[in-house]
Amino acid sequence: MLAYFVILGLAEGIWIARIPAVKARLNLADGLLGAALLVGPAGLVLVMPLAGRLTDRFGSARLIRSAGLVVAVLPLALWSAQTLPEVTGAVLAFGITGGVLLVGLNAQGVRLERGYGRPLMASFYASFSLGGLAGALLGGLLAWRRAGLPSVRDSIAAGCVTAAILAGHRLMPESAQVRPEPAQVCPDPGQVCPDPGQVCPDPGQPRGAAGGPPPGAGRWLLALGLLALCCVIAEGAVGSWSGVYLRDVLATPGWFAAAGFAGFSLAMAAGRLAGDRLAARFGPAGLVRRGGLLTVAGLVGALSTHQAWLAVAGFAACGGGLSCTMPQLFSAAGRADPVHPGRAVARVGTLGYLGLVGGPVLIGGSASLAGLTAALYIPAGLALCVTGFAFLLDRPVVSEPVLSGTGPGRSAGSRSR
Repeated sequence: MLAYFVILGLAEGIWIARIPAVKARLNLADGLLGAALLVGPAGLVLVMPLAGRLTDRFGSARLIRSAGLVVAVLPLALWSAQTLPEVTGAVLAFGITGGVLLVGLNAQGVRLERGYGRPLMASFYASFSLGGLAGALLGGLLAWRRAGLPSVRDSIAAGCVTAAILAGHRLMPESAQVRPEPAQVCPDPGQVCPDPGQVCPDPGQPRGAAGGPPPGAGRWLLALGLLALCCVIAEGAVGSWSGVYLRDVLATPGWFAAAGFAGFSLAMAAGRLAGDRLAARFGPAGLVRRGGLLTVAGLVGALSTHQAWLAVAGFAACGGGLSCTMPQLFSAAGRADPVHPGRAVARVGTLGYLGLVGGPVLIGGSASLAGLTAALYIPAGLALCVTGFAFLLDRPVVSEPVLSGTGPGRSAGSRSR
């Protein structure tokens, strides 16, 4: 699991470092480049519902192995693209395969958390953040040292493919499928359904794992998706516009402007490394609530000061505050429908990652109308919404399934490593 998250982050980081060179070589205008880059998020959002169904039908491990191998070689296509159609095709392929891989990884992560009996999702996302930082550094190094570029690039791809193949054998086996509890009580007190897998016939009774998601799960997933949308817009706004704010509003040198995104990314990785322990201590809702408050405080502080280093500290606080929200939302989505975690994760992810498409338009349009400082208060308001509705993550699960073929507690997780 950790290896696949690292590979996904590594591929994304390498591509992000490649974007300036692609723009310069193809002499692309900002608008044309932006349109080409939006193809990736659009493909990711569109493929997620299908990926959720495929995950529940064929198992998350199969999708992870297939999509992981494709993602491992995509840096070659992204770096070798010489024309705008080639760049657009490579970005679209990365968006589609990345979306499939994300759904499979989150569904597998939900099952691992259930097997271990403790939070794990934040650690998985921490490996994604660290992979992204490593990919950005490697991409920058490749752009700086052009000598020997093909051999180095091929070596990175070969290493990713090897890691993906080896990691594929350590995923939770497909035989460890979710099954319902042995019996369910029917509406008549004391009467037990004769078939252990039969659902209570009374429509008013809560449905368990055998009959699908509990009543109200669809509305709950919609609410979680809206919170994910707020989180993704806030992440994209701070990550993409912090450097512009430092350079244009606070008039810092170009080299210092990158400190905003660097502080944001490092704090996000650090927050995810500590996220599982914090989730165990405060609970999912408590962790998201505290993270939202930290995000609001950090962003308001960054926008209220005229000192560049204080603004960087504020952006870093935003990264720490936002770091664990998406992992907790995906984990909660899997608990909403334990038998079909792929579909539940896909529903939340599809709505949430719409922020990758609409977020830049929202912030950019608002900045053109009211100024960048005013526009960056929008993610602060969205983080406040996440704080206010964090209680949704504590919604109880009506029927919790168990994993066949595994023992309780640690045994399910130990077989996945």
